[in-house]
Amino acid sequence: MKFKRLSLSFASIALAGTLFASTSFAKENNGNAYGKIDLVGLGDSITFGYNLGVDNNEPSPYAFPFLMGENAQLYVSDLGIPGWTTTDLLNAVKNDQNFRQSIKHANYVTLDIGSNDLLQAVKVSNGNPQLLLGQIPTMLPILTNNLDQIIQEISKLTDAPIVVYNIYNPFQIGTSLHVPANQLLSTIINPAIAKIVQTHTNTKLADAYSAFGENQAIYVRPLDVHPTIEGQELLAKIGETVLGFN
Repeated sequence: MKFKRLSLSFASIALAGTLFASTSFAKENNGNAYGKIDLVGLGDSITFGYNLGVDNNEPSPYAFPFLMGENAQLYVSDLGIPGWTTTDLLNAVKNDQNFRQSIKHANYVTLDIGSNDLLQAVKVSNGNPQLLLGQIPTMLPILTNNLDQIIQEISKLTDAPIVVYNIYNPFQIGTSLHVPANQLLSTIINPAIAKIVQTHTNTKLADAYSAFGENQAIYVRPLDVHPTIEGQELLAKIGETVLGFN
């Protein structure tokens, strides 16, 4: 029971949202807000770099899009919003002009979304692995349909390559949800994400799940579900590799 309560608290942390979108740049932009954007990071608190800054009022400089920008000398717009699900992001790319204009001006797009869809299922199941399994048939079609539509919408706005991250296991080894999460992610959820990515041209998969592996103690913050700085560095590295930056 202890591990179940911990797992649920992790989900609550991840589902905490913010009131507004933040846009920042890896380099100083002396033109208008959309005049020079090389890379747009779309997603949730992972893209935002949650819990890695002085506060969580703006994206952390340790967030992986900014690390990619530093390594490849790119202007970066980080539009990660803590707590967002695929439904939230789909609404934004369809209707929010800040998102749409940023995407239109991008040369590269990173997309890391879906973790909160899973964590909402964890919350509904109260951290019970068997009840969580029962939530997947409801959750997964929403996630995959939204992801497909998000990629379609981005592709209408830009011909920039899109890097889609799959979902790493956020639960530490020894907690009650670590093994069930591995089973769900490796056999059901991430294969479904990969299938969506394969149906779109100019869209590539960044395998965060395999990269993190069983190293949550290194790459995931303790008593949290968000990446450590080392985890963000790893996300940046695999994104750069997919794009051919290294």
